[in-house]
Amino acid sequence: MEKAKTVRLTTAQALVKFLNQQYIDVDGEITPFVEGIFGIFGHGNVLGLGEALYNEPGHLKVYQGHNEQGMTSAAVAYARENLRRKIFAVTASAGPGSANFVTAAGNAYVNNIPVLILPADTFASRQPDPVLQQIEVENSAATTTNDTLKPVSKYWDRIQRPEQLMSALLKAFEVLTNPATTGPVTICLPQDAEGEAYDYPVSFFQKRVYVVKRQQPSQFEVETAVKLIKQSQKPVLLVGGGAKFSDAGTAIEAFSQKFKIPIVETATGKSTVIYDFANNMGGVGILGTSAANKVLAEADLLIGAGSRYTDFTTSSKTGINPEQTKVININLSRMQAIKFDAFPIVADIRDTLQVLTKSAELEQYQSTFTNLQTYKEEWNQERERLAHTNYDDPDFVPEISGHYTKEKLADYAQTLGTHLTQTSALIAMNEHIDPEAIMVAAAGSLPGDVHRIWNPKAKDTYHMEYGYSMMGYEIAASLGVKLAKPNVESYALVGDGSFLMQHSELVTSLQYHKKINVVVFDNSGFHSINNLQMSHGDESFMTEFTTSDQKILNIDYAKVAAGYGAKSYHVNSVEQLLAALDDAKKQDCSTLIDVKVLPKTMTHDYGNAWWRVGDPEVSQNQKVQKSFTDTQEHLKKAFKY
Repeated sequence: MEKAKTVRLTTAQALVKFLNQQYIDVDGEITPFVEGIFGIFGHGNVLGLGEALYNEPGHLKVYQGHNEQGMTSAAVAYARENLRRKIFAVTASAGPGSANFVTAAGNAYVNNIPVLILPADTFASRQPDPVLQQIEVENSAATTTNDTLKPVSKYWDRIQRPEQLMSALLKAFEVLTNPATTGPVTICLPQDAEGEAYDYPVSFFQKRVYVVKRQQPSQFEVETAVKLIKQSQKPVLLVGGGAKFSDAGTAIEAFSQKFKIPIVETATGKSTVIYDFANNMGGVGILGTSAANKVLAEADLLIGAGSRYTDFTTSSKTGINPEQTKVININLSRMQAIKFDAFPIVADIRDTLQVLTKSAELEQYQSTFTNLQTYKEEWNQERERLAHTNYDDPDFVPEISGHYTKEKLADYAQTLGTHLTQTSALIAMNEHIDPEAIMVAAAGSLPGDVHRIWNPKAKDTYHMEYGYSMMGYEIAASLGVKLAKPNVESYALVGDGSFLMQHSELVTSLQYHKKINVVVFDNSGFHSINNLQMSHGDESFMTEFTTSDQKILNIDYAKVAAGYGAKSYHVNSVEQLLAALDDAKKQDCSTLIDVKVLPKTMTHDYGNAWWRVGDPEVSQNQKVQKSFTDTQEHLKKAFKY
């Protein structure tokens, strides 16, 4: 019997060789699954994985990151923009570098985004212990910093012997390429095992193609869904992130159009269908449009397409009445499909909607909605009003009113040198940039504003991270978007608070000539949280950017970016913003537009939207006492699921 052929490689070399041979088949199109690796190299990975990538990277593109959280966010955005059909791996040295993965891994976990995390680890032999940057846990010598990644990994493993790599990688890629289980995968690489050699079977490095099969709905699932739709008068289709990953936009339009069913959107589902589609009522829930919240209030059937039903979507379980509204959930995840006591369809969203659209039983069906266009036109008129809010008008009242005196707002206007409102700036930008340009946002007041007033003109041009609401995602994600779609402009919409938390990958974009556009909306504070605390009776506390003597900070973010080598602009009017956008489009390098906007000029709630937060039951402040009482009244209206 002929002896199996082997090749002697280190663990790190075998890892790189394996990554080069992983392919994915989606609807018959076969493409490489791993595009490359972001790395920050230190003593734990530079001699092992670094050596392997330097000598034989294969087709893998290697980029130097500048913060582990930032480069992982770029990898997450890259995979999301590719509808989870391509990924980047990330690597860092042992200790604090690997610990920095945790926040971005949590983001990937919540949003079901594949990313391969390769943190260096302490020695498998434990002989040099404790090594540089090693933590020591009294109850287990096996515990290292990388154990913090277990709760935020869909699969986690540690390679203590070179031959363990084979089973670990096979399990890892089954998770990464399976739409029902995908998310962050962590493979820890102890630095001694990383450099140890083994005679690997040549067969381990043959081309592997992972076929993504679209799971079909069963006959029972289809028949029951048809029955529920026929029994309904006013069904509504909720478009979640799963619909986007299923590439279900065309199927959603056909389903909605045939049956006259309005669609409403979650933060991740937005731009699966463009806003100009007649039955698209826009974002729903706490941050929703008046049109979307009105149709949801009337619904007797909600068809959820790939939604997690977060509190922002459901208005903390006050937006969906189980006595009025039945629920169907189409989702690849059984856990998500049963939410809200729904009838679950565990299947692909695109194909399920296509089957329902072609159903002979529904051939004559249409909803009884008669006012969809009225609702939408009312919202369009409100958006037009928001586009022209003007501080200089005598009757100007901030959208988030009642919390700031006119004198305080005037102080901000003078300090920041602006009378520009946030809503007017956002809408002007939305109407001005190329329809194919991709907008990225994540946290603060901007997600609420864009969920309501940013109207995508082309599909898949709205990139929102709101599953984890991760501050600091935006700029790194814009780089990931640019890597995924190099021929379109990528715009990171970021508040000044998020910018200060994380903007390291702006440098990466400049280093590798991957142009991104950063638009900083500076109102000198965490004003979305300031709105929250003041609207619940508290005074402003630790949410404004002020000095110890209560003077408002006025930071020159344009100068910060210019110091890195970016082209930068100062903006305090709509006219200056449009001029900056025009000039930024002409640039070859990354740009930053420092937009000074007034606080309290973001959008407000529409409809019966309500967000449950933890009001204190005991307080000396009468305003806080009233807020607690109001919350208890809302809880009486909240539905229990």
